[in-house]
Parts: sequence; C-alpha cells; structure tokens
Amino acid sequence: MRLKDKVALVTGAAGGIGSATAKRFAEEGAMVILSDINEEGCNKVLKEIEEKGGKGEVIPADLTREGDIVAMFSRIKERYGCLHILANIAGGEFEPNVGVTDITYEKMSYNIDANLKSCILCSREAARLMVDQKYGKIINMSSIAYRGNAMQITYSAAKGGISSFTRTLALCLGGHNINANAIAPALIETEIMRNTLGPEWEPFRQSIADRYPLKRVGQPIDVANCALFLASDESSFITGQIIEVSGGARL
Repeated sequence: MRLKDKVALVTGAAGGIGSATAKRFAEEGAMVILSDINEEGCNKVLKEIEEKGGKGEVIPADLTREGDIVAMFSRIKERYGCLHILANIAGGEFEPNVGVTDITYEKMSYNIDANLKSCILCSREAARLMVDQKYGKIINMSSIAYRGNAMQITYSAAKGGISSFTRTLALCLGGHNINANAIAPALIETEIMRNTLGPEWEPFRQSIADRYPLKRVGQPIDVANCALFLASDESSFITGQIIEVSGGARL
C-alpha cells in the first residue's frame, strides 16, 4: 500500500474530486481526514470508505473562515500529532460566465476566499506540522483556467494564484523534505456539474470532449489517481509542478 500509516487531510471531501481522492487515499492505506462545509456529504463518503475496510474521520469546516481552519488543524495535531499529506481540493467556480464589466465584489471575493485563501491558510497550518516532522506532501487544486479563460475571470485569477503559490511553497519548503505540487484539471464530470446544467449537460460534455485529443472529458478518478501519485513517495523528486490532467486540452 502506497500510503500505509500516513495521515492525510482532504478538503472538499464531499465533492466529486474530493470524495474520489479521499477514497483512493484510503484504499492505499491512509488514515483520511475528510473536511467540507457539507458534513452530511463527508459522512456518506466516510461510510463508503469504512465499508471497504478503510479508516477515516470527518472534521467539517468552512474554509473561507480562518478560525475554522485553525481549529481543524489544532484537532488534527491533538488527535494524531502529525500530518503527512494535505490535498487542498475545496473550492469551485462562484462567478461563471461573467464579463469583465459585470464582475461583482461579493462573488469575486468568494472565488478568491474559497479557492486561493483557503489553499494558502491550509498550507500554512500544514507546514507548521510538516516542518517539524521533516516530511510532507502538499497537493493543491488549480485548473487549466490558470492560463486564462474569458468567461471565468475571477476564478481564473484565483487558480492562477494557486499555481504561483504552489511554486513558491515548493521553494520555501523543499529544504524540509516537503513536496508541493498542483493539479490543473480540464472539464471533469461531477454530479454537481450534471445537476447544474441538467439537460444541457450532455451536449455541453460532447462539445468539450470533441475538442480534447483524447475525445472525452475527465472523471474524478482521473484527478484522484494523479493526487495519489503526488501523495506517494513515488513522486519524491517532483515539486513545484503544475500537472495538467486535461486529456490534452490546450496543447
């Protein structure tokens, strides 16, 4: 098992990518801490993990609140005394299909808070544990939108910030045997995406798939498998990288 005896925190664990990542980590032997604002969703994922013999715990938190983040890490330190892996997956697009002249302060701020600030603050708290133990894997969730997307303006800015932050984190923490990398997915088919678009999902999915060299959109497991590699010691000489899980999009 690639993550045997490791303690891993997965934020956004109730969502499609977060839940797939938590399950993969558990399958590979990690003790997985699942965090999300959606406690019920986390409990459902934990039940699936435990039914397959895995181990985990739910710590609900609103990661747009620094106090929730600090309290979560305090609980982790008190209960486990260590943290080997942090997967910063929490986030989302909260101002889609908006032109530059229609950007709102409220939605812009939430995009930055939920995506970028949560990543920075969770990484800060994780580093305080990982530096002392001289070991750690930090995996951040960017997006191919970090390159720029005309209809995802503030989301692209937040994801671009995550990419820059990840490189800087790698420079700061490499001497402590801590790897920091980011994953930048293209379109991933999740339940929330299907539910949001409803009957428009299928034609949208097909139109995007036709543009990708692999002729399909991504699945949560595609991202989870990349996260697993970055969380394992197989990636011990990889840091500061933005890995696109994109089916070849934007080549």
